[in-house]
Amino acid sequence: MKARGLIKGGLLVATLIGVGAAAQAHERDASVQPVVVELFTAQGCSGCPEANRTLEAVANEPGVIALTYGVGYWDYLGWSDTFAKPEFAARQQAYRQALRLRNVSTPQVVIDGRRHLSGARSPELQAAIDAEASARQHPPEIEFRETGDRVEVGSGRPPAGGAEVMAVVYQPGLQTVEVRQGDNRGQAVRHVNVVREVKRLGDWTGRPVLFVLPPDSASEDNVVVLVQAKTDRRILSAARRVERARD
Repeated sequence: MKARGLIKGGLLVATLIGVGAAAQAHERDASVQPVVVELFTAQGCSGCPEANRTLEAVANEPGVIALTYGVGYWDYLGWSDTFAKPEFAARQQAYRQALRLRNVSTPQVVIDGRRHLSGARSPELQAAIDAEASARQHPPEIEFRETGDRVEVGSGRPPAGGAEVMAVVYQPGLQTVEVRQGDNRGQAVRHVNVVREVKRLGDWTGRPVLFVLPPDSASEDNVVVLVQAKTDRRILSAARRVERARD
C-alpha cells in the first residue's frame, strides 16, 4: 500500500499504512517510523548501476523512504553526473565522520543515518531495513499543514548535541540517463527518487516548532522531512509530504 494523508486537528499528518517488508513476507506495526535509505551514487561509477537497481527494488516497499543522491567526484572519468551537487557529497562526508569510516565509497547506502553498506546488495540491504524498522523509540511526530507549505515537529527528547530538521526535495519515481562517456558509456542508467535539494530548516530542541518548507520545489517534486541528530547523524524521525486525499 502507498502512503496516505490523514487530517488531524486541522493538520495533514504524514503516515505510512501497512508498514512491512514485502521481501520478507511479514508485516510491521503501522505505527513504526519509516526507514530512510539514502544511496550515494554516480553515473560515471561502474559499480553504481547495480546499486541503483537494488534501491529501486525496495523503493516502493511499505515503510521505506528511498532517496538517491548524485555525487560528482567520479566526473574525472569522463562523464559529469547530471544530478550531482556539492552539498550531496558533503552530506556523504558528514556520514563518514559520524560513522567513523576511513573513506567514503561509491556506491554507498546509509540506513537511518545509523549504519552503512558499501555497495547495495539486496539481502544485506533488506536485513538492514528490517533491523532499523524497530530501532526508534518515541520519535517526535512530524505533521504537515494542510496547505502543504509548513511542517510541525512535535515534542520529544532531543539527543546529546542537539538535533536539526532537514527538508529533502526529490523527484519521485524513475529517471533514466543515457551515459555517453566514461566507464558506463552506452548504458541507460536508472535512478529512483532523485534528490534535488537538501535544506536545513532549523534546530529541534525537544519542544514543538513550526517550519516553512522550501518554496521553490516544483509541483511534481515531493518532500521528506527528517529530524536528525547533529553529532552522530542518526535520523530520529522522518515523514513524507503527501497530498490530501480527494473524494
